[in-house]
Amino acid sequence: MTAALAYAGGMTTLILTVVGSDRPGLVATVAHIVDEHGGNWENSRLAELDGTFAGVIQVAVPVERVEELRASLHGLDGLLTIAVHPGSATPPAAEERRELSIQVLGNDRPGIVRDISAVLSAHALSIESMTTATRDAAMAGGRLFEASVVATVPGSAALDSLRADLERIANDLQVDITVD
Repeated sequence: MTAALAYAGGMTTLILTVVGSDRPGLVATVAHIVDEHGGNWENSRLAELDGTFAGVIQVAVPVERVEELRASLHGLDGLLTIAVHPGSATPPAAEERRELSIQVLGNDRPGIVRDISAVLSAHALSIESMTTATRDAAMAGGRLFEASVVATVPGSAALDSLRADLERIANDLQVDITVD
């Protein structure tokens, strides 16, 4: 576990990715195993999509218990598929960053996420969270696409240029994009 971030008290950060058929008790099962190994559940993003449970979980665990935690989590195969990754060994950059909220709404079509994420990447934005959904359009028929993105941008970024690029693709994609 040399790549993992070790901090005071001999703890290391691990990132767990979990996926499996949704059913009650999945989170409790993983939380119990983390706790049994002296771990602390620190951050997570969990969701159910179309009957599948998926998530990313950040835990801190005593360095000497990492391998036994891995073995216990591996014991959940068949219930959940869990991959254990080392946490970041590098602290986040001290550069000033700002948070932006981006909302997208329009008729659903292939390529919306691809095109928007390409613009964000080109402007060095890091997506902190993104939620997307489609739903029936009440009056017009067809499907609507909605997205909510929270991204961080370097303090030195040219927001006018970002907004111009987002407006250009909004026209191409025929969607509304707002940036706050």
